[in-house]
Amino acid sequence: MITSIQGTLAEATPLRAVVEVGGMSYEVNVPVTTAERLPRAGSSVKLHTLVVYREDSQALYGFATAEDRDFFRLMIENVTGIGPKVALSIMSRLSLPLLQGAIRSGDVATLSKCPGIGKKTAERLVVELKARVGAGGSAAPALLAAGGARADRSPHADAVAALVALGYKVADADEAVRRASLALGDSATTEAMIRKALG
Repeated sequence: MITSIQGTLAEATPLRAVVEVGGMSYEVNVPVTTAERLPRAGSSVKLHTLVVYREDSQALYGFATAEDRDFFRLMIENVTGIGPKVALSIMSRLSLPLLQGAIRSGDVATLSKCPGIGKKTAERLVVELKARVGAGGSAAPALLAAGGARADRSPHADAVAALVALGYKVADADEAVRRASLALGDSATTEAMIRKALG
């Protein structure tokens, strides 16, 4: 199994990256949340990968972190009706902390706004994965639909909750905070991310 790929980024689009390794080029399907973190073409890049085999095809999926890759695998292997394309779409719309938080808190409304996901599939996501992302799981924030209450606290979750309180939609707030975090670095404070997102 190919668990990661490291080489030179030849080209990238919001859902695809081409990585050159030892004279070969690999096409890697990536979610928007990973594409946002890719360096410029010609730079060195490492992606955590999963190969998905089907009867008539095989595809390589890449992620910025091993946690993202593992959650992608969890969705496609454990949730009926969610294949690689739908899982990639979900992870393109919501960052991993917000996605896990929505599942943990049972926020079907946020999940069903992802492309390719209806209410029933969102409910299946919650039912089939809630125990796997429970309080003992990763330290992802649980941003509840009712007023933005949180089970766990993190600067990312607090910044998203603040933007939601200002009238942003949850997914738009998450995207704005992701971009602010990328610009400011992983150690950015909640206040700094909010200012950057609003700027």
